[in-house]
Amino acid sequence: MEIRLNEVLTNIKPLDGTIYRQCAQKWNGIAKPLHGLGKLEDIICQVGAVRQDVSAPLEKKCVIILCADNGVVEEGISQTDESVTAIVARNLAEGISTVNLMSAGEHVTVIPVDMGMKEEVFHEKIHNKCVRRGTHNIARGPAMAREECIEALLHGIDMVRDVKEQGFDVIASGEMGIGNTTTTSALASVLLGMPAAAVTGTGAGLSQEGLKRKIEVVERAVRVNAPDRTSPVDMLSKLGGFDIAGMTGLFLGGAYYRIPVIVDGVISLVAANLAKMMCKDAADYMICSHGSREPACAGLFEMLGKEPVIQAGMALGEGTGAVLLFPLLDMAKRIYDRNITFDDICMDAYKPL
Repeated sequence: MEIRLNEVLTNIKPLDGTIYRQCAQKWNGIAKPLHGLGKLEDIICQVGAVRQDVSAPLEKKCVIILCADNGVVEEGISQTDESVTAIVARNLAEGISTVNLMSAGEHVTVIPVDMGMKEEVFHEKIHNKCVRRGTHNIARGPAMAREECIEALLHGIDMVRDVKEQGFDVIASGEMGIGNTTTTSALASVLLGMPAAAVTGTGAGLSQEGLKRKIEVVERAVRVNAPDRTSPVDMLSKLGGFDIAGMTGLFLGGAYYRIPVIVDGVISLVAANLAKMMCKDAADYMICSHGSREPACAGLFEMLGKEPVIQAGMALGEGTGAVLLFPLLDMAKRIYDRNITFDDICMDAYKPL
């Protein structure tokens, strides 16, 4: 497995700027102020460069939601227990969860994936990529073995291959798993070299007493596991979850198979940074959607070298923030495809000053 992962990493190439510049030139010929749509113009150019196609295809969209359970729930760091992961996974498959309703209006296909839920949910729409039925408790030892981590990474990479073969143009990243903001905070603390209190938020909703306990658990997890900050696989194995490892694979797969992958909230941001650590060029293929209200976000965006388009104070998960970007991109794409040009109206184009 490790040999195959290394083959993927060594075959990810930096983006060729030629098509990006061609897309930007097309934008500059459209009858509007230069760069009037700001980051949305940049994303369309990035999509064109990733897909190696000046038309920047964005028609067929999906959100991949990686579901997994985390042994750290034993420490009482969440309002709910692991049974909720299975409930939400079933709702995702039935089309009745929040992200389903958001996706329906945008014709986005919702793809739930079992990466390692404690309870197996049998449903034809749930993709079974289960590594193990939940991770171990990070407050007492490593979340998973190194081999399990690599297996989860490869599952994420393979999901990108599968959806590309189905003709999808762009992927939104999503996750579901009770306790995964705790694993995320532990990873963020190590990635950013910051104390647990500075990167740990209330997740799905904790009291101040609950937040204090969560911070103590994150501190203990980092201390007990002593992860190697220079090794993404070591950090993931010791502090992560199968959802985060799989999502890291999504970002690597996006770069390898040349499909843009949209970064969701703080959990997705941690995975994106881990993917960038594994292969610097992978970041060229990522699109950031929104900044959630979790405190680690600002530092993680800075580390990734990117900025979000949306600031809405969200903390919902399921890839909802990433899906929220789709209608904005659709509007920008309509202008890119159909808007009148300066030539059409016999007007001199704006010049950069």
